[in-house]
Amino acid sequence: RLKVQRVCSEMEELAEHGVFLPPNMQGLTDDQIEELKLRDEWGEKCVPSGGSVFKKDDIGRRNGQAPNEKMKQVLKKTVEEAKAIISKKQVEAGVCVTAEMVKDALDQLRGAVMIVYPMGLPPYDPVRMEFENKEDLSGTQAGLSVIEESEAQLWWAAKELRRTKKLSDYVGKNEKTKIIVKIQQRGQGAPAREPIISSEEQKQLMLHYHRRQEELKKLEENDDDSCLNSPWADNTALKRHFHGVKDIKWRPR
Repeated sequence: RLKVQRVCSEMEELAEHGVFLPPNMQGLTDDQIEELKLRDEWGEKCVPSGGSVFKKDDIGRRNGQAPNEKMKQVLKKTVEEAKAIISKKQVEAGVCVTAEMVKDALDQLRGAVMIVYPMGLPPYDPVRMEFENKEDLSGTQAGLSVIEESEAQLWWAAKELRRTKKLSDYVGKNEKTKIIVKIQQRGQGAPAREPIISSEEQKQLMLHYHRRQEELKKLEENDDDSCLNSPWADNTALKRHFHGVKDIKWRPR
């Protein structure tokens, strides 16, 4: 799943700004590249199907020769489909994400890249390196998310689920029990607890609180006592009703 996420992220950049520049050209200005007489040989070979559209990469990682709109949509549509396959929403739909489904997502992504770049990508492009399992994640934020199986620990309800025990030792033998387990690097202790309410619920709560504050503020500012002249505010109305002196009006003849 992490690999699919990384590939999707890089393919979105590939669709916007073309293939990766050689490592010795990344971050350099056009003048510096010309002064050093550097040449992007792979960039000249890796021309997207249907021609390219120049869209400069402000970060300076890619060569700016982006695919045309049709080919860009091929990449982006495939990225969205792959994200849907590994999405956490699959849990809500009752779908179990398997290794085979993840492999299918990677195959779809690989196929889309082959359609747009039939000649292949440069060997140093992150997308190609991911497909060939040659990616180097050392020193990156993405590398922190990858935990080797031997270094992984499972945690649930602030308890470490030890490998020597069965799951039933912790949650009982009811097969319909559902628990949410977190993976943590060995030696890092228990992971942070989940918030009691979700971020969306918190937003709704704050919105309701703000509206209530505004209503109370308006009530405090409203000191109009004209309502006291209303019939329902007359505390002698019942007495006058029984005396038969209701709605008597006086005026000179």
